Parts: sequence; structure tokens; C-alpha cells
Amino acid sequence: MEFKYSLDNKRYHTLNYDLVKRFNTRVFKVSLNGGFSCPNFKNGSGCIFCSAKGSGDFAGNKEDDLLTQFNSVKSKLNNKWPDTKYIAYFQANTNTYAPVSVLKKKFEEVLTFPNVVGINIGTRPDAITDECLEYLKDLNKRTFLTIELGLQSMHDNTLNLINRGHNLNCFDKCVKLLKENNINVVVHIINGLPGETFSMMIDTVRHLNKLKIDGIKIHMLHVLKNTKLEEYYKTKPFHLLTKEEYVNVVCNQIEELNEDIVIHRLTGDGAKDDLIAPDWTLKKVCVLNDIDKELKKRETYQGFNKSILNRVNLIYKKFIKPRDIVVDATCGNGNDTLSLSRLAKKVFAFDIQKEAIENTRKLFISNNVNNVTLINSSHEFMDKLLNDYKNKISLVLFNLGYLPNGNKDITTKANTTLNAIKSSFKLLNKKGIILVVCYPHEEGKKESKEIINYLGTNKINYKIYKNTDNINAPFLIEIKNNSV
Repeated sequence: MEFKYSLDNKRYHTLNYDLVKRFNTRVFKVSLNGGFSCPNFKNGSGCIFCSAKGSGDFAGNKEDDLLTQFNSVKSKLNNKWPDTKYIAYFQANTNTYAPVSVLKKKFEEVLTFPNVVGINIGTRPDAITDECLEYLKDLNKRTFLTIELGLQSMHDNTLNLINRGHNLNCFDKCVKLLKENNINVVVHIINGLPGETFSMMIDTVRHLNKLKIDGIKIHMLHVLKNTKLEEYYKTKPFHLLTKEEYVNVVCNQIEELNEDIVIHRLTGDGAKDDLIAPDWTLKKVCVLNDIDKELKKRETYQGFNKSILNRVNLIYKKFIKPRDIVVDATCGNGNDTLSLSRLAKKVFAFDIQKEAIENTRKLFISNNVNNVTLINSSHEFMDKLLNDYKNKISLVLFNLGYLPNGNKDITTKANTTLNAIKSSFKLLNKKGIILVVCYPHEEGKKESKEIINYLGTNKINYKIYKNTDNINAPFLIEIKNNSV
């Protein structure tokens, strides 16, 4: 399987892909230290995880001027990639926390450096004034500008605990302002913050999806020396994610992320001499490899959970063998039937609407499909219409509801759907399964309720897949043949 947002077949939208597509060449980010401070450093405080270098441990030396910092990195890269371009990344501390005159002096300077095609500015949502925003709007017209905002978590209780100095509402307003002005926004989040559960970390990604951000950086929490977090960790010990737990969380977050969100980072490594825990984060390449392996094992990818149909496709593509005979009990416009026809020896496709049958027939003609029999009848009669195929069918697929782009008043019904499922059991072979996609409209709720009640009453082996905690989202019921 090819993944469209990657040049090296990663299962997520890589930064390298985005930059090469945008600039048609390799592009590197050069981390710089602009000598900025941070509004959250008050009375020696600040975010409890932040080091004395303001999360810029790998940025340049602030004692050097910007050109010296830039050339130090550029000279190393040029040895291997002489024809590359660069993005100047102001990383350490809060890089909009200064008068606009100071910002202009530093940002305009780096734009004059050879082959610099953009600027990334790391900052906070409470540190962009109206005057600063006006300057950023102008800057955005002249270069590829990205604002990197720290959020860390969407949960205000966590933000208070880690002393972020702003709440979620402040963050959301800032993102809205930047996006209204077409400014690229990348958001930093941290997994493993004290007290955060798996579902809380997933919720943060789901929230960012709604804000239509452009990119994301995902980090593991580092306990560093000489930070407030070190003191907290020693006095109130909390569980730090293991590498396996972190990989699991990140893979689930990737599955939730909108596919157009660029992933700038999936892990981070603290300075070795300052890192107290967890030490597994020092093996950055191993963590990235394990994330790749886990996604491959799951056979999932970025945005997988955006549609329950992705789970349906994954199940039947792994299940169906070339000699199998299968049934699409609701062919609709034929898209599922077409996929099934490419996997199985023979497909029978039912639909009570002539419009659906004709739409499917046209699709098959254009795709030279010749192993499908279309049946313009209710699926509740499939056992009678396919009497010669009893105990020979490997899979029956129901995608309930109404015909896409058709009359929404014509839907599958609870009584006929249940009869059709009962008919399916008469056709299934010993390994056979039934897949039922249920929808949250009024009739759909009746269907799913009756199906689940029937399966439970008759002690039939089934499993429910949901890709969201939204109770009004479609979901999948996978039913195994256990000799009803």
C-alpha cells in the first residue's frame, strides 16, 4: 500500500514530504536562539518541565549572532547536501515576546541569509499582541511563515498543574486569529503529563483536529534536572509512560489525526546530561522505528479513524481469499462491491432500489468487472435467492442506511435487516463472518438495537468497533459464524 503523504512510505504525513512538495527540493530547519525570554518566567517560575534554556536545548548559542549560528549548522549540512534550502527556526523560549521593532530586526535579518525560504517561530498563545499579529501578517506575505504554539494538553486542570500560564480558551482564540489570516500553525503537545489518562491524550488530538491546524509536534514528557518537574517527580512520584505505552498512545493519536495535518515530530530527546527520566527517550531512532512497526502491524495510518469504513475495508481485505464467494447485501453505488470483486472469486450484490443497481452496473462496466451478479431484491430473501450457495459464502457485508446521494427517506429497515442477518447465517461457511455498518439516524438506531439484542439473546459471537467516543457516530458489528 502506498501512502500519499510520504516519500518513504511512512504511514503518516511527513514534514519532508510537505517541504519537498512545496519547494521541490530538500529543505532543512536550522534551530536558532534569538535571545528571547518568556512571559511565563515570573519569580523564577515558568512551565514545570521547562529547562533553563527554555526548551531550546538544541538551538544555537545565544552568545553568537544569528548568522554565526546559522552558518555553523549550514556548513555541516552542505557537506552532504550542497544544494539544499533552509527554514530558520527560532526555537528557544518565546520568540514573539519582545517589541515588534526587535522582532523585525531579527526576523528580517535571517531572510537575507542564502537559501532561507521560510521562518518558524516558536511562541505562546498569550504572547502575540495585536501589533505583533499585524507584523506576522505582513511577514506571511513575503516568506513561508509558520507559528509554532505550545499547548501540551487541552485539559485546563493539566495546564494549571504544569503552570502553563494560559488556558485552552486563550489557545483556541490565538489559533483562530492566526488561521483567519492564513498563517501556518504547528502545535506542540506532550504525552505522559502527570495525571493524564490515555483518553485525555487522545482528546487533545481530537480537539486540534477541530481547529484545522497545519502541523503537530508530539513529545514524551522529560523530567530534566533543575526544573520544577524534577522536584514534583521526587515529592509526588507519578507514572512515566514506558516506551511501549508511548508508542501505543502515539499510534492511536496518528490514527485520529486529520490526514492533511503535517507531523513535524513524533518524539523528542532531552539533553543526555540533564535527563532524569525516562531514559528510553534517548534512543530516538528506536522509538520512531517502533512507531512505524506498530502502525504496520495494525495496518493502519494517519486518519484511519476518520471513517469506520476504513476498519471495514481492513477486516475484509485481510479476511477474503481469492477462492471465496461473498455477498454485498447493500450494494448502494457499488464502491464496496467493486472492492470485494477485486478480492473474491465471486460476488453477489443485493439492493432493493433499481437506481442503486444501475449505478453499480455502470461502475462495473467502466472497471471491466465480470465476477459480480447484481440482484434487484431485498436482502432478507438472500437465502432463498442463493439457495445453491448454502454453507459456501465466506462474508456478508451490510452497509446500512440510505443510498448515498439518493432519497434519504428510503432506508434499510430494522425488521428486514434482522431477517437478512438470519438469512446470512444459512449461507455462511464455517469460517464465515458478517460485517454490519450501523448509522445513527432514527431507523439506524432501531436496527443496531435489534441486531445487538438478537445476537446477545442467541449468544452469537460478535464484536463492536467504534473509532470515536461520539455516540452518534457510525460503528461496525463483526459477527462470527458459531452455528446458529
